[in-house]
Amino acid sequence: QVQLVESGGGLVQAGGSLRLSCAASGRTFSSYGMGWFRQAPGKEREFVAGISWSGRNTHYADSAKGRFTISRDNAKNTVYLQMNSLRPEDTAVYYCTQRDAVFTTMATTPYRYDYWGQGTQVTVSS
Repeated sequence: QVQLVESGGGLVQAGGSLRLSCAASGRTFSSYGMGWFRQAPGKEREFVAGISWSGRNTHYADSAKGRFTISRDNAKNTVYLQMNSLRPEDTAVYYCTQRDAVFTTMATTPYRYDYWGQGTQVTVSS
């Protein structure tokens, strides 16, 4: 059974940084693209960043470009989201997710992912 466990969320002032981690288990991590989504209260879940199974390709939402960096360590079965220059509008629950097929790139729709973590809260104060 696949498990995704996020960590690294918390409270930070605007302009600060956080690094989210997601530890995966249950199937061959290095074969699957990974993604980060977020959901703020009263809003739909939205794509933040994605990375291909090999790590060679990444994609970001416009809101994350230039501030966030997604990476993966296949030896550690872990995907990361480095978030810099955080803004109050980045406040949300952040979810790690794994693609539904092997050897594919990332996707921006949640319907292409079949396993999700429990989420980690990120709160940015002004």
